[in-house]
Amino acid sequence: MIQGHVTDGLQALLGASEKEKEARGTRYTPQEIQHQPGTWQTTYKICAERRLDLIQFLRTAGIGTEHMPRPTVFLVGAGTSDYIGRALTPLLRRLWGCEVWAVPSTDLLTNLEDFVFADRPYLWVSFSRSGDSSEGLAVLEKAIERYPKVRHLLVTCNQEGGMAAVCEKTPDIAFVLALDDTANDRGLAMTGSYTNMVIAGHCLAHAFSPNDYEPTFSTLRQAGERFLERAQEVATAIAQEDFSKACFVGSGVLRAVGLESALKLVELTAGKIQTMSESTLGLRHGPMSALDENTVFVSFLSRDPRRRNYELDLLKEVHRKQLGKLRVVVVPDSIDEIGRFADHVLSLHAPGLGDEYRAPVDVILAQLLGLFCSLRLGLKPDCPSPNGAISRVVSHVNIY
Repeated sequence: MIQGHVTDGLQALLGASEKEKEARGTRYTPQEIQHQPGTWQTTYKICAERRLDLIQFLRTAGIGTEHMPRPTVFLVGAGTSDYIGRALTPLLRRLWGCEVWAVPSTDLLTNLEDFVFADRPYLWVSFSRSGDSSEGLAVLEKAIERYPKVRHLLVTCNQEGGMAAVCEKTPDIAFVLALDDTANDRGLAMTGSYTNMVIAGHCLAHAFSPNDYEPTFSTLRQAGERFLERAQEVATAIAQEDFSKACFVGSGVLRAVGLESALKLVELTAGKIQTMSESTLGLRHGPMSALDENTVFVSFLSRDPRRRNYELDLLKEVHRKQLGKLRVVVVPDSIDEIGRFADHVLSLHAPGLGDEYRAPVDVILAQLLGLFCSLRLGLKPDCPSPNGAISRVVSHVNIY
């Protein structure tokens, strides 16, 4: 399957001439990966500037007040935007003190009546890079028309998108949190858009406790800058291996990281590398049979000691059975014994950073791996679907 070797690291791709970037399809994606920690600071600032307005809107929706019934919160998106919601669900549930569920907009569009009770309050937090996807726009319009007790908070990277325009027509029930244009990826695969909208989700969760998030964000950004450097080396080394499958596992929020990681790699390689994702304990229930000599196995280890025990047991079992071509582990801090069971160990070196905040950092490994594997396979990372199977914005779906 190897078509070429990866000899260029991220810095070489960034430093190439514009002509070469155009020819290789690397005008946007390498930069969008590299600049993430800097764009996170901009997103954090935007959320801080709009915090009072956000608080006012959240209170009208029943969040942060004892005088109204707490709404059921849906985190809505498709594909990567759905995985944003899955990465945020536990944190929002804990800090907002209400039911929070990640519900794909693709499911809501086909089965809206199965999810919504007309007489109950809801807050939908929708995530969309472009705000122009067919499903996201259609389900937003249908909900506004049919369910007046649903309030909407849109987090988008495109102030000019269709979803933003719909929300701005109904300011009494909708709020638009538009991120900076630097978070609006031009490449097909969402990289910076994903991590920036997760950061925005952290800020939403901490709207009523910003001082609690400030040191966490500082740790997160520093961890992202360090992780980019080390993950480049590991991703470059792995990308030069001849493998055709990858498996990502994690627990809780790190399960959501695994889902997004699997999607990034399959998108950027046009499916030439098949990917799967499973929970740490779920892998044994059938999917483990897919781990063969052509598989890269990636495990995200939790900071929580109890969850980590399960994850270590799985890693040891995969090692003992000699499953997979390579075993890669991402850990919150250095763990001495891990090196005996893995070919590559990446530490976040982020003291005290809880699992619920890690998604923007951990996913960088798969972003880089997708970038380098895309180049190795002779694809163009900015537009890696040569047959047009997928596109940057899914806007051609018939709505019924």
